[in-house]
Amino acid sequence: MKRKLNVLLVCGSGASSSFMAAKMRYAVREKGLDINLTARSEGEISNYIGDVDAIMVGPHLAGDYENLKKQYSDECKVILMQKEYYAKLDGEKAIEHLLKELKP
Repeated sequence: MKRKLNVLLVCGSGASSSFMAAKMRYAVREKGLDINLTARSEGEISNYIGDVDAIMVGPHLAGDYENLKKQYSDECKVILMQKEYYAKLDGEKAIEHLLKELKP
C-alpha cells in the first residue's frame, strides 16, 4: 500500500499558495488521489522539510528557485510551478505537473 504523498506549496507570504492549494485539493478529491497539500510562506520551509515529498514553488519566486533546489533537493523534489496554471489557479494542471515531476 502506498503512503500519502505530502506536498508543500510555497510563495512569498503563503496567501497565493493557499488559494492554489485549495484548487489542488479539489482536483485531488476529484481524481481520488492520496495527496496532502500544505501552503506556507517561503520562510517556513525548514519547519516542514522532514515531512514532505515535494516542494512546489510559486512562479513569482523563480529567482529563488535554484537556491531552494540546491538547499532542499537532497531531501525532497523541488518543483517550480508554471505561470500558466498558477495565474489561473488551475489545480488540475498543477496536480498533473506534480505527478509528472515525481515520476521516476
